[in-house]
Amino acid sequence: MIDVLQQFLTDHPSLLVITGAGCSTESGIPDYRDQSGAWKRSKPILYQEFMHSSRVRQRYWTRSYLGWLPFSQATPNSAHRALASLEDQGRIIQLVTQNVDGLHQKAGSQRVIDLHGNLQNLVCQHCGEKETRLWMQEKLSALNPDINELTASLAPDGDADLETDFSRIVIPDCPICGGTLKPDVVFYGEQVPRSRIEAVYTALHRADALLVAGTSLMVFSAFQFIREATRQGKPIVAVNQGKTRADELFTFKLEQPVGEILTALASTPLGK
Repeated sequence: MIDVLQQFLTDHPSLLVITGAGCSTESGIPDYRDQSGAWKRSKPILYQEFMHSSRVRQRYWTRSYLGWLPFSQATPNSAHRALASLEDQGRIIQLVTQNVDGLHQKAGSQRVIDLHGNLQNLVCQHCGEKETRLWMQEKLSALNPDINELTASLAPDGDADLETDFSRIVIPDCPICGGTLKPDVVFYGEQVPRSRIEAVYTALHRADALLVAGTSLMVFSAFQFIREATRQGKPIVAVNQGKTRADELFTFKLEQPVGEILTALASTPLGK
């Protein structure tokens, strides 16, 4: 089957690639869904919950504070490196990732659209002030000296598994207007910025085909591009272990480790 995929790359030299959590699990970052596409854990918090409840924000930031260090120290794996190599070879015209970990960029990919944002950045929901995640970490530590005594295991997207008395945690406000700071990522119930959506559609029109890697495509923000590619008659191949929302739309699918398959593709000489 790998030979079929290698021939696919030869026949379609300009690819749009869509990636998801399955590309980062080998880097130690947990994913949300099992092989049937179902949630492994409770759903992430909604944007409306985060904005309207101080208790929800206290819980979020406490857990996120503990999860940030291992999350931020994660390094690219073979899947990220292979995709960077394929871009360097001129085979990928655009990479679209649903991940918020920045590992594609760390691996060397340049043409990346972070569809759901990046956890390294914060934005005030009132005045638009930008802050870094390091700023938030330092403020949380200064305002809550005991927070470093808490321990928890890493959960998806820099979260951590922890239950404690979150009401005692002090959360810093925007240093400019006193408003609510939020990670500059798209929460459930929040819309992906239109500019990103339009950028992906522009790349899709230029691409010969789509390659889907390590994602179940269960969220519409990514699935919509598969649907549009199908409407345009462009072939779509997937490398993903488990069920996806678009299984019936793929030209073909490999249910094998994404890093292994992408590494094999990246090592295939052009035109072979």
